[in-house]
Amino acid sequence: MIFTATLFILIGIAIKHGKMYNLIAGYNTMSPEEKAKYNIEKIATLFRNVMIAMAVGILVSYGFASWLNIPKIKVFGMFASILIGLPYLLIMSNSKKYRK
Repeated sequence: MIFTATLFILIGIAIKHGKMYNLIAGYNTMSPEEKAKYNIEKIATLFRNVMIAMAVGILVSYGFASWLNIPKIKVFGMFASILIGLPYLLIMSNSKKYRK
């Protein structure tokens, strides 16, 4: 669980601050003309924020599970964070808000 949360944080930071935009699905296959239509800086910020939010959700559920000694909370928290975060990320990143 902690490894997954750390991985999400590292990916979010790599996309935003490391400018590793090729980690964003579909962006690396776009032509330069298509890439110019998108505000990649704002999309990278969205990716960083959502990835960190998912990591925080995983870590909070891990903490509660350890504190209450109920291991099922860990699994529920991880899946809930991912099942909420990924659709949000996909819907928001494909919205017109991030087009120039």
